[in-house]
Amino acid sequence: MDLEKELKNYFGFDHFNQGQKEVITKIMQGKSAAAIFPTGSGKSLCYQLPSQLLDNMTLVVSPLLSLMKDQLDFLKSHNIKAERLDSSLSKEDYTKILEDARMGELKVLMISVERFKNERFRSHLKRMKISLLVIDEAHCISEWGHNFRPEYLNIPNYQRQFQIPQVLLLTATATKEVALDMCSKLDVSSEDIVNTGFYRDNLDIGVIPLTNSNKAETLLGLINQKPNAPTIVYVTLQKTAENVASFLQSNGINAKHYHAGMKNDVREQVQNQFMGDHVQVIVATIAFGMGIDKRNIRCVIHFDLPKSLESYSQEIGRAGRDGLKSDCYLLACKDSINILENFVYGDTPDLQAIEALLDKVQSQEGKLLEIKSHELVKELNIKNLPLKTLLVYLGIDQLIQPKYTYFEDYTYKYLVDKEQILNSFDDRRRAFISSIFENSLHKKIWATIDMGSIAKHTGDNRDKVITALEYLNEKSMIELQSKSAVEVYEIINRDFSKTEQAAKIHELFVSKQDTNIQKIHDLLEFFEGDQCISFRLASYFSQSVDDAKCGHCSVCMSGPVQFSVTKELQNIDELDLSSMLKEVQVILADKVSISMLVKFLCGLESPIFTKLKIKKLEHFACLESYSVRDVQRKVQEIWS
Repeated sequence: MDLEKELKNYFGFDHFNQGQKEVITKIMQGKSAAAIFPTGSGKSLCYQLPSQLLDNMTLVVSPLLSLMKDQLDFLKSHNIKAERLDSSLSKEDYTKILEDARMGELKVLMISVERFKNERFRSHLKRMKISLLVIDEAHCISEWGHNFRPEYLNIPNYQRQFQIPQVLLLTATATKEVALDMCSKLDVSSEDIVNTGFYRDNLDIGVIPLTNSNKAETLLGLINQKPNAPTIVYVTLQKTAENVASFLQSNGINAKHYHAGMKNDVREQVQNQFMGDHVQVIVATIAFGMGIDKRNIRCVIHFDLPKSLESYSQEIGRAGRDGLKSDCYLLACKDSINILENFVYGDTPDLQAIEALLDKVQSQEGKLLEIKSHELVKELNIKNLPLKTLLVYLGIDQLIQPKYTYFEDYTYKYLVDKEQILNSFDDRRRAFISSIFENSLHKKIWATIDMGSIAKHTGDNRDKVITALEYLNEKSMIELQSKSAVEVYEIINRDFSKTEQAAKIHELFVSKQDTNIQKIHDLLEFFEGDQCISFRLASYFSQSVDDAKCGHCSVCMSGPVQFSVTKELQNIDELDLSSMLKEVQVILADKVSISMLVKFLCGLESPIFTKLKIKKLEHFACLESYSVRDVQRKVQEIWS
């Protein structure tokens, strides 16, 4: 097969970028493969071209909607039949996409990993023919990666369940350890890993040591050097994003803030304004940037320290994708170290919460454990991501295994007359559809389905009912809605020591916590080093380098730097923590614990804080600049 000819035919390109042809050749030979390319160097083409050459559909799993949107726009601009499934779609569009996928009309379908658990989607997926499963941001499957997503650990199971023959892993930021880990989980041979390296000679990397007092002015000066250059400024906290954007606006800069606390439509509007060059500067938390394919970003500035070298590398990789010179600045002082560390501590669940979940497993009657995540996070007071990780750990230890996700409530309304619907079917199918209608609780417009009653009267299983409902929905005979997702797990083993098991799992969380804390300190040590930044970054991502100097980083140009701590904190032993905690202890009542009080003082998220509106209290986050360990020591003294 002449791949260059096919490349020209489908996309109009005259040649491949480094590594692309090698990966595509492996895919066309029937192998699974991994592509580890620098950000912006064309990883997506490694599946986009094969999607046109393989017999059946390519299924792409992406962690964020923005990843899908830009790739989808590119494919459609080249007349390739590609779609994505997400909650923003109308019923008509969603139904049409699923029908096209089942009929073989689509070449590329993009989804989030969570959609695999959706029983409505699974019923359709069983009828789709898929040649290739693509996992974008594949480092998310590794617990040693910087963006570990526990749901990714179930992808190997999904590949087997839906009999997808080949896998392609795509990432820009995988150390050797992470690369081997993600490939082993999906049976990708080490011989089929294509790593083109990290180094990009068009990125000038600078580290600027400063104090907090001149940080904002330094930022303004950097932006004013190139007043019309598209720029991303990364910060740690949402309120910092808002304050810095406001400061820039007051100084004549066309800037806007962006963070996860904003409404979805507002975030999308800001992103679109930046993509269309209507906003010059985005001041953002790490919620912004993944999958943003803006080729002309000329500057990426870290106003605060990033959380790891992997995060830093991914974020500066968004600059200069057009190959032109671009600047990357790190405004460095150590004042935000405690805040970064505290974020890490906030994701470690309490030992008691782990024990409470294990108690549910042991005490559950029957073989199935049903989890309503939105209720369980409140009951156990564990944030959603650590809860997902906890459930994955229980699966790894073979205490439970995920079965499927179903919706607790199905409701529908007639779009055509009921008798007209029934008359559309032969006698056997008419009787079955009629039983669904008869075993529903009908209100003025909407009817709620009683699955148990249907099964009792017809003897048919839930899957058959869902398939019938989806068919009626597709044919616009009814409008179907589903809500209240319930995750179902099979209990494999109840014969374990709750205390020992909880201690073991808690230690896993603590170990990951300590690893992430160490990553922060490794990052400081890295940037205070006396060797070329560009080539040490390349070495970190397993790229062998011939030269020890790039000639265009701050170490090569002006030598190493030393960070300083400029914000002197009052000695914690001099603070009156008892009075700070008086009000919150009353509100927490029987839920109060050392852990909860520490999270309150350090401003760490906790589900119960939202429920009880604790974040509105006067002293919430009053010690966010202090180390969690120091605050914990002091709270323990008071508590005892």
